[in-house]
Amino acid sequence: MAKSKKKSETVFLVCKETGDYNYTIRRKSGGEKLKLKKYCPRLRKHTEHVEKKK
Repeated sequence: MAKSKKKSETVFLVCKETGDYNYTIRRKSGGEKLKLKKYCPRLRKHTEHVEKKK
């Protein structure tokens, strides 16, 4: 029997304040949406970024 491979998907992290697509990550499908504090270059400070698919 061959093993099934779970594919990962490319997801964007979007700044909540500016709406810029600052980061891309690869993660397994399913689960809850990510909410991370990341650096926003436009505002020059850390803001909350949320996951958004293509």
